Amino acid sequence: MQKQLWAIAAILLSTALYIMGNGLIGVLIPVRAHAEGFSNLILGVIGSFYFVGFVTGCFAGPRLLARVGHSRTFGIGAGMSAAAILLQSMFVSPLLWIVLRGFFGVAAACIYMVIESWLNDRATNENRGRIFSAYLTVNFSAIIVGQMLFGTAKPESFALFSLAAIFYALCLIPMGLTRLPQPHAAHVPVLRPLRLYDISPVGVMGCIAVGFANSAVWTLAPVFAQGHGLNKGWLSVFMSVFTLGGAAIQLPLGRISDRMDRRYIIAFVCVAAAALGLALGTFGGLHRWLTLTLIGCFGLVALPLYGLSVAHANDRIPREEFVETSATLLLINSLSSVLGPTVAALVIGRFGTGALFFYTAAIHVAMAAFTITRITMKRAAPTACGGTVSLIGFRVCPFLAARFSARSRLTEARSTARSSSSCEHRPSVTGSTALMLVAFQWLRSRIFWMVALVVPIRRMMSASANSGWLRRIQYTASGLSCRLETGV
Repeated sequence: MQKQLWAIAAILLSTALYIMGNGLIGVLIPVRAHAEGFSNLILGVIGSFYFVGFVTGCFAGPRLLARVGHSRTFGIGAGMSAAAILLQSMFVSPLLWIVLRGFFGVAAACIYMVIESWLNDRATNENRGRIFSAYLTVNFSAIIVGQMLFGTAKPESFALFSLAAIFYALCLIPMGLTRLPQPHAAHVPVLRPLRLYDISPVGVMGCIAVGFANSAVWTLAPVFAQGHGLNKGWLSVFMSVFTLGGAAIQLPLGRISDRMDRRYIIAFVCVAAAALGLALGTFGGLHRWLTLTLIGCFGLVALPLYGLSVAHANDRIPREEFVETSATLLLINSLSSVLGPTVAALVIGRFGTGALFFYTAAIHVAMAAFTITRITMKRAAPTACGGTVSLIGFRVCPFLAARFSARSRLTEARSTARSSSSCEHRPSVTGSTALMLVAFQWLRSRIFWMVALVVPIRRMMSASANSGWLRRIQYTASGLSCRLETGV
């Protein structure tokens, strides 16, 4: 594993430098906007337009990748990011900041698409959780460094914007020096969210939940902290503790998720995040240290959800579709993130700053319920490869379940025989196909047993018609029990 991490060290270093700038900007923009008199609704719209640009980048990014490759696309995104931040420092206007955040979102989508598709290309199903955990650990650690740099200068000055632009320039150096082979992107992938949902519902819904919840926290958590009495110095500590919680858990959680069904981990972190969100909304203003403890624990369980969802989705995807999958997941996440900050800003305006975490708790409860439902319906993908996904968990009679399971195993064996030695193939049974097969098997078995039983049952009923006592006919075949009761 250490050799694999060393191979992607240049990507992780460029990621760290870029995210340092993002961590600084993530605290600077809300605080500076608040100091300039922007309303909470304008803050929410600024955060939402970042994700509007992100959605645009999800369509433009694959075309850039196909045209110029990963390294040059990364360079374009870094240049656009630096330009947008410098322009924000020069012109302080709500409308212009909204437009520039959208421009920055386009650049960020290209950057993340390059990073995540490149990491997916270097990963296998056996180590994908650990590689993405390392990536997110670097991500959150760099955010902490950027957030702590917020206290080095006044937010009203030009210096902090310039420092972020410097990080965006420096991130080009490791990526330009890497000798790592670039993933192949010979064509522009078609983004098919519904198809991806059919393959990995929990992965897609996890990205949606992260978009609604985490985007609101990143945008409005500084407002929550200021509303609960945390001044400038404690504000950066508050955001850093939140990020540190997510960074600390990534590697151990990734190692655990590589050894079991990731959906159990997803369900657990969602339940825990909901509980801690309720605690933050209720007790967050009682004491400074209690607030910091709760936000650290909240980051510990809320921030890993994106990495777990992406890894779970990619477990079921062939290697040649990683760019499409990465772009599709980013698109799904950014579409939901467009609404997250604005909806949360409206909730805060209605119920106060503490309602921010009641809002996130509701989202995490819904995600936990969905994941638990999917666990009861669908088996996990094989750990060793992105192989066949079967839908066996319906509550049907054992006879039908056994027959459908045998059919699925036969299909899986045939697919494996046709696949390459790397054990990467498309799922042979999708959710809709499996449902049709189960329905067909159920209908066929019912018709068969109805025809087979109608004659003897009618004879037995006619023979007992003249008797004055209760007769019970119980016939059990293939898990189907038919009970007929007659009496006077």
